[in-house]
Amino acid sequence: MKKEEIKELSTKELTDRLEVAEKAYLQQKINHSITPLDNPSKITADRRMIARMKTELRERELNINTPKK
Repeated sequence: MKKEEIKELSTKELTDRLEVAEKAYLQQKINHSITPLDNPSKITADRRMIARMKTELRERELNINTPKK
């Protein structure tokens, strides 16, 4: 998912996808510790995607609470 796609999602959809992504990421890390993955860079990509989602949610939170001039 690209940054533009993340911005198009509603806040509810974004929080739902974030929750699913975090669960999948943790499961992937556990699986990788037991049996190495074919593509370990997927873990890094997933972690960065989670960070992008969290950043967008935080930006929305700050924009709602910021008074308009």
